[in-house]
Amino acid sequence: MNPQMPGATNDGTELSALLTESVDPRYANLDTLSVSALAQLMNDADRTVPEAVRAALPQIVPAIDAVSQRMSAGGRLVYVGAGTAGRLGMLDASECPPTFSTAPGQVSAIIAGGPQALITAVEGAEDDSVAGAAAIDAAQIGALDAVVGIAASGRTPYVVGAVTRARQLGALTVGLSCHAGATLSHAVDLPIEVLVGPEIISGSTRLKSGTAQKLVLNMISTIAMVRMGKTYGNLMIDVRATNHKLRERARRIVQQISSATREEAAAALDASGNDIRVAALMLAQHEPADRAAARLHDAGGNLRTALEAH
Repeated sequence: MNPQMPGATNDGTELSALLTESVDPRYANLDTLSVSALAQLMNDADRTVPEAVRAALPQIVPAIDAVSQRMSAGGRLVYVGAGTAGRLGMLDASECPPTFSTAPGQVSAIIAGGPQALITAVEGAEDDSVAGAAAIDAAQIGALDAVVGIAASGRTPYVVGAVTRARQLGALTVGLSCHAGATLSHAVDLPIEVLVGPEIISGSTRLKSGTAQKLVLNMISTIAMVRMGKTYGNLMIDVRATNHKLRERARRIVQQISSATREEAAAALDASGNDIRVAALMLAQHEPADRAAARLHDAGGNLRTALEAH
């Protein structure tokens, strides 16, 4: 049984009123156009998305600030979504470990229908608000955590059920949608509404809405990591050097921070167990790996703090 959300009807009237479901008459002859014309139309539409995100910055900034504070205190960042929104949450979460060496579970995602929904539609999963709440319980969400619900329509029952339960448990809740005055917005502490307007293909929220969500999720995770000291300037100092390209990147980063030679940087990385921050400190402060690691620990893991303290 999939419970109806408050205010929902069975005749689709509440769906037809959604901005993301509206029909744009400018694209009424879409199927008659050439590939060149279609590509131009899509590109023109996509160009409006960053401006819609910019207009939502007054909502985005406090949400990122609050998420960063929770994560800095040891909390987790958890995305929740269904369909395209859920897959975008999974994508952003999966990119954090290789980019920022996040701890297991520090950034994660929940998708309606489970992992199977990443590659195939799970019918009815998004309509089950009880399942959304249960997924939050299963994830053992607590007061230190930040839960970001993602739904282009802003009314997906699974997502609304999840953030409602997370809020009951004391977690910070953020709602990312593409509809003004969304149900999701009323269910969370901090709503974000990026109003991208009708899609070229009516209701296909993998287009402008998906692009907007990806941009905002990039901002949330990236800025939170920067605030947590996961970068030095614009350098990825916590990147995992798991292949040749990344090992070379790590060496170049150490060289740039410490002004060392290629050979010195490579040797310091070997001595530090491929820890860019420790290797950079070793060379900048002319000290062995154990002392550099202790200095970094005393600075709370923040490389800039460790360098400036000396």
